[in-house]
Amino acid sequence: MNTSILTPAKKTFSTLFILAILLTISSCTPGVSTSQIKAYAPLDPKQEVIVFGIDQQTPADAEIIKQIRTGDKGFSPDPNFDIVIRQAKFQARKSGGNAIKIIEHRAPTAFGSPVHRITADILRIPNVEELYMNETEEIIPGADFALLHVFRYGGYGFLISYNLVLGDSVLCKVRSNFSKTIMLKKEGPNILWAQTEARSQALIDIKFGREYYLRCSINTGAAVGIPKLELVDSATGKSELKAIELNNN
Repeated sequence: MNTSILTPAKKTFSTLFILAILLTISSCTPGVSTSQIKAYAPLDPKQEVIVFGIDQQTPADAEIIKQIRTGDKGFSPDPNFDIVIRQAKFQARKSGGNAIKIIEHRAPTAFGSPVHRITADILRIPNVEELYMNETEEIIPGADFALLHVFRYGGYGFLISYNLVLGDSVLCKVRSNFSKTIMLKKEGPNILWAQTEARSQALIDIKFGREYYLRCSINTGAAVGIPKLELVDSATGKSELKAIELNNN
């Protein structure tokens, strides 16, 4: 008797077994990208790519050509949000996109992931140059104050807190996983600073009606770490603030 001949029932079982193995392998593969919806030629490496934050509206004629997330090939998570955005812009140019829309952003946390994780749509927008021409700073009409949005993630140095000072006035104590909006009532150039084992500072030119975003963190020091203060643009600041708020909810 030839035992190598499979009955129909055995063939069915064998086929299902092979499919189960293939599904298991594919489900364990990290960084699986969403297929590109439409192919375009790559853009020039110097082409600017617009970033839309989670709460920002995209133009009605924006076309989604691909979705990316950290973990995809060439797009790794990083504790520095600016590097994550730089990687996303690189992926956009490779795909022929001139904008990205962040649809999910999980910030570093003290007892969770120490890196930024985002999901973003790569967009292609006709006449994108008009968006640059119409881009203006946010202004609060008639205000006799400016707003300073201060935020800090968890992650490295989460046990260390420090005072944020404007000139000679303490604005707040900056802790891990923290955000606060502060009203500034004095215009003109000034210095934001903080100190632990060493002092760090950021220059700010305060103008009434404007909103400013200050990213706070901790750099490695000899003993307790050194404060790091960075003024960032409004699109970046809004996205990072939103991520902290979502993590806290």
